[in-house]
Amino acid sequence: MNLVETKHPGRNFIRKLLDHFYVQGPHGRHICLVHEPLGTSADVLVTMSPGHKMSLDDMKPGIRQLLVALDFLHSECHIIHTDLQLKNLLLPGPEKSYLSRFEEAEVAHPSPRKILKDRTIYKSLGFLPRGGLPVLADFGEARLGGKEHKDDIMPNVYRAPEVILRSSWYYKVDIWNVAMVAWDIVSPRTLINGKNSNGVFDDRVHMAELVALLGPPPPEFREQRHLSSVFWDESGNWKEVVPIPEITLERLAEKVEGEDKEGLLRWLRMALQWNPEDRPTALELLYDEWLMKGLGE
Repeated sequence: MNLVETKHPGRNFIRKLLDHFYVQGPHGRHICLVHEPLGTSADVLVTMSPGHKMSLDDMKPGIRQLLVALDFLHSECHIIHTDLQLKNLLLPGPEKSYLSRFEEAEVAHPSPRKILKDRTIYKSLGFLPRGGLPVLADFGEARLGGKEHKDDIMPNVYRAPEVILRSSWYYKVDIWNVAMVAWDIVSPRTLINGKNSNGVFDDRVHMAELVALLGPPPPEFREQRHLSSVFWDESGNWKEVVPIPEITLERLAEKVEGEDKEGLLRWLRMALQWNPEDRPTALELLYDEWLMKGLGE
């Protein structure tokens, strides 16, 4: 990504790799990456907010910036992130003067540590959030676009339907994830629960919840994915592998704070399409009337 020559604004919204070096340890040679110092993750910020959620107006700027970063990845770098979630959105780091004072304090009064035979464990010291929008980080699960992928990706509750069905996936898995991230900002519970009666995450429960929230998938979606036969018969009827829960997007959004929740639900449904081909691009999702409303006010 550092080698891409472009003036795309999204380049400024991803975590920059400054350098790298190698360390020889007891388990072999390890690469160490040098990044710009950043602050806490967005999930910590949301957890610190009243009710563990933020309003629609507070959510929009961060999602706009995420979509600009995503368009840079997709259109300029041809990279699929595959792991968009709040903990991979990092807030701006502290000012350099603060870091200098922190360094001096660490020299004068070292932080707590535990010295073992083969290593030393240091207590992590966090920084309070600073003003500004989060940047996209953690490209450890990223894949190159322009080729077919079928491997298992994404956290369980965020997985797109084509991933659940072990089918081919491309750039549009990131679009599905953006909707899930937006929901996690405005709601204290994830959109998908996915756990069976034993408390174990279950793909059957996950798929049943998607049917309840989005309606049944179109015929072409089922026909193109061979594992669809596990969940639906040839006529498209649900096989009752588990009951379809009585939940709706509208009911789950009742406690979302902010105006125009109908606009939010329409925007979510636009991104959460069964068919990846029907999902918008990052720019199309960005320039939606609902998401752009309030910009510059």
